[in-house]
Formats: sequence, structure tokens, C-alpha cells
Amino acid sequence: MAKAIFGGIEAGGTKFCCAIGDADGNIIKSMTTPTCSPAITIQEAIQFFQTIHKETPLTAIGIGSFGPIDLDINSKTYGYITTPPKSGWQNFDFVGAVKSAFNLPIGFDTDVNGAALGEYRFGAGQGLDTFLYVTVGTGIGVGGMMSGQLMHGLIHPEMGHIFIPHDKERDPFAGICPFHGDCLEGLASGPAMMKRWKIKSALDLPVDHPGWDLEADYLGLAFANYIMTLSPQRIIVGGGVMKQKNLIAKIRPRVLKMLNGYIKSDKIIQDINNYIVAPRLRDNAGICGAIALAEMVCKRSINEQS
Repeated sequence: MAKAIFGGIEAGGTKFCCAIGDADGNIIKSMTTPTCSPAITIQEAIQFFQTIHKETPLTAIGIGSFGPIDLDINSKTYGYITTPPKSGWQNFDFVGAVKSAFNLPIGFDTDVNGAALGEYRFGAGQGLDTFLYVTVGTGIGVGGMMSGQLMHGLIHPEMGHIFIPHDKERDPFAGICPFHGDCLEGLASGPAMMKRWKIKSALDLPVDHPGWDLEADYLGLAFANYIMTLSPQRIIVGGGVMKQKNLIAKIRPRVLKMLNGYIKSDKIIQDINNYIVAPRLRDNAGICGAIALAEMVCKRSINEQS
């Protein structure tokens, strides 16, 4: 019997990655397109899958999307991107747009939960049932597993928008979040760094620039809060800003300093380098997770029909 082939969409605020792959995490074909308006971007994604679907029928499609999104299956706006900072995407029926082109099961979750699922299946989350995946890039998002289940609730976690101490004498920058100003995302996302330091990309900042110490302080505060609140077995951190090779090494000792010996776990105290880690799948965590979402919804559909 031929292997089932799944479609996946990793929908980010800067770019969409679309791919087909199998349940073993093998990417067979992929394409990337800039995140423009929904009309343009979604049509490009649909055309990519339609071309493949004619010759190699897809079994399901999974979507890991930037948010906030509506994940309540009983809601009138299930499958929508609701109130994102990204202009033009407010109240967009993402699942509906894809479903109108394909009579297939559609899996839907946050982009960070998708990346967490990818790392859980194939990467640094293997063997764990409670861990976090943090992405620091166009925005800051946090997803992950709690007791072996992807993190959901009233909607889904929005830990990129937590409020952290902001020393305005050291950092007078007001923040860029249109909802909260100087929340974590407003202070430490890629666009926040770009605006604060007047650069075109966060990675344009020299490695020895004090801005990286400030960034590490903000992320260290956030991670310490996450550890105190959710007690993850590991924190996996990716995203464009984290491509600065020294940043993760700067964050680790700051987390230890914040915790101040209160959390008595050798995994943190003795092995912090293996506790706060980069994604093992690197840039493929999100798209592998989107394909895994497709496999999950396919299995659920089969179970519901049996």
C-alpha cells in the first residue's frame, strides 16, 4: 500500500511555507511565498496543492497559523485568524478558504503548536510530555505540550504577550505591540529590535552590540516565568532572531539567575545547555508539524467514521 501523503501550511507573518510529506516527517516537495494579502497568499498555496493533488492525491492538509486564531470547533468563527497585528488578515476564514478548494480533512492550530508538534514527533521534544516551543521572530509565540496534549484552553496560550519588567531608564523604547505597547513581543520581537535600533533586520546588529544583552534579559525574564508557571521539561526556542549564534548562550545564565536556585532540578541547575535548546529540526519544525497536524486530523476523521 502506498504511503499516505499529507499537505502542510506553515503560515507566518512574514512568509508561508507549503509542503507535502509523509507521516515519517519526510518533506517531498515544498514552496515558500511572502505573506501578502489573504487573496494573493492563499491562492498561491491552493495552486501549489492543486497541482500536486491532481497527480498525487493528498489525504489531509494541516495548517499551523499565526494568530490569534479560533480553535473552538463549536464556534461560528472556528478556523479564523481573528485579531492579528498583521494588516488585512483580521477575521479571515483560513480553514474555510482551504476547505472550499479541497474536500479533505483540515487540521488547524497555532504555528507554534505546529512547530512544537514537529519537534515532539521528530526532534528535541521526543520522549517528553510537557515542554514549550518558543519562536522569536516577526512576533513572539509560545506553544507546546502539556501532559502529552497540544496546549489549548479558552483559545490558546498567548505567552508572547506577557508583561515583563521594563526599566525605562535603561530602555526608553515604548514597544511596538498595537495592543499592549511594551509586552514581551512589543519589546523583544524582531520588528521591535529593528525599530529600537533603526536597522533593517535584527541580525544586522553586531554580535557585540549591547542590544543583544537587552534581548537576552527580556527573554530570560520570560523563560523564568514560563518555568515557574508551567514547569516544562524542556524549552525549545527558534525563530529568526534566534539565528544570532550567541543569543541562546546569553539567555541560559540569565534564566538561572532569575530562578536563583528555587527550582531544584538537575535538568536546569546542572544541565541548562540541554534544557534550553534550539530546534533539532531547525527551520523545518513548523512545516513538519503542519504535516503532522494533517496526519492527526486524518486519524481523527477515520475514528469518527468508524
